[in-house]
Amino acid sequence: MAGSRLPRQLFLQGVAAVFLFAFASLYTQIPGLYGTEGILPARRTLRPQGKGPWQQLWETPTLLWEAPRLGLDTAQGLELLSLLGALLALGALLLPQLRHLLVYLLLWAAYLSVCQVGQVFLYFQWDSLLLETGFLAVLVAPLWQPPHHKQLPQGGLAGALPHEALPFWLVRWLLFRLMFASGVVKLTSRCPAWWGLTALTYHYETQCLPTPAAWFAHHLPVWLHKLSVVATFLIEIAVPALFFAPVRRLRLAAFYSQVLLQVLIIVTGNYNFFNLLTLVLTTALLDDQHLAARSGNSHRRKTPASRPKALLALLLELTVYGLLAYGTVHYFGLEVDWEHHAIRSRTTFTFHQFSQWLKTVTLPTMWLGGASLAWELLAALWRWTQVRGWLRKLWAAVQLSIFGSATVAMFLVSLVPYSYVEPSTHGRLWTEAHRLFGAVEHLQLANSYGLFRRMTGLGGRPEVVLEGSYDGHHWTEIEFMYKPGNVSWPPPLVAPHQPRLDWQMWFAALGPHTHSPWFTSLVLCLLQGKEPVIRLIQHNVARYPFHKQPPTYVRAQRYKYWFSQPGEQGRWWRRQWVEEFFPPVSLGDPTLDTLLRQFGLQDKSPPRARSSGNPLARALLWVREQLSPLEAPALLWGLILAVGAVRVVQALLGPRPSRSSPPPREEKHRPAPKKDPGAATEQAAPAPSNCNSSSQTTRRKK
Repeated sequence: MAGSRLPRQLFLQGVAAVFLFAFASLYTQIPGLYGTEGILPARRTLRPQGKGPWQQLWETPTLLWEAPRLGLDTAQGLELLSLLGALLALGALLLPQLRHLLVYLLLWAAYLSVCQVGQVFLYFQWDSLLLETGFLAVLVAPLWQPPHHKQLPQGGLAGALPHEALPFWLVRWLLFRLMFASGVVKLTSRCPAWWGLTALTYHYETQCLPTPAAWFAHHLPVWLHKLSVVATFLIEIAVPALFFAPVRRLRLAAFYSQVLLQVLIIVTGNYNFFNLLTLVLTTALLDDQHLAARSGNSHRRKTPASRPKALLALLLELTVYGLLAYGTVHYFGLEVDWEHHAIRSRTTFTFHQFSQWLKTVTLPTMWLGGASLAWELLAALWRWTQVRGWLRKLWAAVQLSIFGSATVAMFLVSLVPYSYVEPSTHGRLWTEAHRLFGAVEHLQLANSYGLFRRMTGLGGRPEVVLEGSYDGHHWTEIEFMYKPGNVSWPPPLVAPHQPRLDWQMWFAALGPHTHSPWFTSLVLCLLQGKEPVIRLIQHNVARYPFHKQPPTYVRAQRYKYWFSQPGEQGRWWRRQWVEEFFPPVSLGDPTLDTLLRQFGLQDKSPPRARSSGNPLARALLWVREQLSPLEAPALLWGLILAVGAVRVVQALLGPRPSRSSPPPREEKHRPAPKKDPGAATEQAAPAPSNCNSSSQTTRRKK
């Protein structure tokens, strides 16, 4: 297999881009979510317990403990961390010199710090996925980059170190865990929509924030929706095993299938940075040879492979594709309906049969990962033997020992949350793996995943609509910017921004308001006319119906929404009233006071007055005033366009290799070790694979 230097660089750039979106998106929402006038003020989450500073930091790992030393409150500390994180991520995205281990360590530490006080608005699986991916980026990023990389004809680098591919294998293993678990939980949840292959007939209109394309996808034929569910199961459950295939074309086929799935989700749903982050993880399935060929910069001379080897690889590919095709047709009863020009599908296996199969394969998938990792370790050890010079060999041995141990430890830690997909396997894991996971669980270095476990809204999309009134008789709806409300408004394009209040409103609609205590605090903020919270609902305050005077009464109704039918002019939605979600309340209302007291939302300690003389606080206020006119999606898309423009300028002004000139003649017959006595030559290495549920943790994740 060709080297992985180009995919690693692509991975590091992708992680930096996702951190940029995550920090910038969160920054725009901090005053309304966590400020002194926000829904859940962050200052309530960090209260010293009389413990030592190091013990306090270990139990609640956040840099915000140091905010008072800077003269800032917790919300201002959040703003500072978000701004610094966005700037660091932007630098790492644009400047190769900043794709450094310490930079990614700071990005990970900053986002972990934010998540510690983020409460329910940061309890999403993609936040945990970003933390885990960010920590892997710390291991993948180089500690030192030579000022000038000497390119080899085969696309490698003369300074390649034996350990470099090891941490990158963990990215492949994370992608496998994410996709396999996301596919499995759909069936272990016993959701009738997934088992009946009808999930996508509901998904497009019931997802949190659909796009305009979701309306068109929703009206596709039912048989195509069912076939799409079959394809989803194939891509998420069967294909991930190919991530560790010994034939690179199988790995590339797995890569393109994952990309196809993620792109379709991006087109039809606003899932913030989640799908972009998943695409970043798929870079672990690529190699230098494939990327160099796509970019047209490869000078590698193609050597004819031996016939037996090529024939064996071809037979293996055909066998794998044949098994996938047969399994899909057999287990999902695919039949061609020539009369109606459709493909019929149905599940032909039972829940018991699937449970037995899952019990059979879960442990072997762990052994598959372990075998793949062992091969990577052996390949790294072999590359170490090719290093010339005793001093360089010693330094390479130290790095290989450190990063090899870290890779093995991370793999063992990840086995515990991965085993949640099958309870009996979880209990059979090595005791030390459980102990190791328990020691670092609060750092979120490894997490369990299980996206779209159950399909909601089978009888119609539940939606909470807030209403305000001055007299208790005439009510006016309070429209949100992004979530469905007015039936005439089209679904918006929001990604990569995540409007976290709109997302939580979607979850709140799935149950009674008592399951979402923060909703009572939202009602209180609206009654008090808190502008930071109003800006979460309508960025242009003039469009908020009670911008001149707060409403005297606020209530909430639950509706059911459906996409409109083709031909209904000027309407994207249809809706029907279901019930009252939250009773009418006003300031001082006993019902409101009881709920606030019940959920511990009464503010017994008033916030400290912010110091007007602190230069850092003044700088944060100035930045907020400059950026506040911009809506969050506009800000993020502006960053994307700016980054694109800078990259174009870099490409135009940077050195361009000549395609017409062949590699230097003197290097053609010289062995690689002589070219750089201290180098671990990647091209001399054997052909190893460059591999790499809702969480049952203490915090709830969506």
